[in-house]
Amino acid sequence: MQAVRTREEKVPDAAVEASPVSARSWSPEAELGMRVEDIWDSLDEEGQLSRSDKLNSCFDSISVASFPHTFAGSQLVEIPSDSTLAEAVDILSRNRIISAPVRNVDAPEDASWIDRYIGIVEFAGIAVWLLHKSEAVANADVGADELAAKLGTVTLEGTAAADVREPKPSAESEGAIAEVFGALPSSDLFNKTKVKDISGSFRWAPFLALQSSDTFLTMLLLLSKYRMKSLPVVDIGEGTISNIITQAAVVHMLSECVGLHWFEEWGNKTLSELGLPIMRLSKIVKIREDEPALKAFRLMRRKGVGGIPVVDDSGKAIGSIMIKDVKHLLTASEANRDYRTLTAKNFIANARQSSGERQMSIITCSRSDSVKDIILKLDAEKRQRIYVINEEGNLDGLITLRDIIAKLVYEPPGYFGDFFNGVIPLPQNSRV
Repeated sequence: MQAVRTREEKVPDAAVEASPVSARSWSPEAELGMRVEDIWDSLDEEGQLSRSDKLNSCFDSISVASFPHTFAGSQLVEIPSDSTLAEAVDILSRNRIISAPVRNVDAPEDASWIDRYIGIVEFAGIAVWLLHKSEAVANADVGADELAAKLGTVTLEGTAAADVREPKPSAESEGAIAEVFGALPSSDLFNKTKVKDISGSFRWAPFLALQSSDTFLTMLLLLSKYRMKSLPVVDIGEGTISNIITQAAVVHMLSECVGLHWFEEWGNKTLSELGLPIMRLSKIVKIREDEPALKAFRLMRRKGVGGIPVVDDSGKAIGSIMIKDVKHLLTASEANRDYRTLTAKNFIANARQSSGERQMSIITCSRSDSVKDIILKLDAEKRQRIYVINEEGNLDGLITLRDIIAKLVYEPPGYFGDFFNGVIPLPQNSRV
């Protein structure tokens, strides 16, 4: 490998003003980008490789131990397995996170990490499980007097994704589901069901951990092709989690690499040149602004998506509801009980007013934008997705963080062998 050049030599003159690498005080992410640059340059000298092959080689040469820590050592948020769903929602909300590892409280003190954690719990998993149970109660055709009892006695069996049935809801059942879901915050189902009780159910993320010696290529493939939202990095010797790498953290790292040759060669490609958006207009699940907000969450459950645009009569998007926004339904006070029956438009307005939730607005791009433009916008806005619009301002596609990472690397033949056979079920067309 060639000698490392000075920082000034590495940053192209044309990129000096706009580049975070040159303009900032050398963040850990930018330093990491420089390591990729060194490997990239050495591959240029050794022979002619395609851009994709060079990126794969670069990321396969760096261990995940190098990834900047996303939390200070003592600030890792864990959820005890005996926490109730209500307590888990509160922990996630207070810490402004969408997922956390579940610590097995029954594991002995000297347990290995594989026995110490039983999975990753997400807002999405809790929301989808509760929605399924709400529908089960509502479709049982119970009267109002039986509602409270039913909410306290719904069995915890049969919650695997394969058990989901999708009866077409009638107007009556839609109203019943709204009534049931509205009663959840004060129900036994929400306040007594333990996190461990929903282990293995809808959207439950397994505790698939990286070792510090695993490479960036492994990490990037798991976060993209294999649809993991977050990956704990485990210190095998200590049996503890040393880091948690998320899709958002990877995109932030990329945003700090603007101005470096390897990033610019890839990042200046337009969306069309990279084959984005993967999600076309015909596949985007939408909801009208005058439809119930609860319908948005039910659609997310049934379609396996993590967010839905809210459109007006002309088809233009006026906002977005994410699966994590279910917290506004589950944590609303008694005084705001009608909050759960609002239209999508009013739900967005009320959530913004009560919590300052500005992320319910959408961010957009066009097909002619570069992937670098998209990365910078997503990172600046701290978003999970961006909508592609056409010249008339109408929706034309969707790009997620996962889509971007998937275009950065590819899986070499046989890379994971048969490791994933039966380990991680990948739901068809899941776009979380």
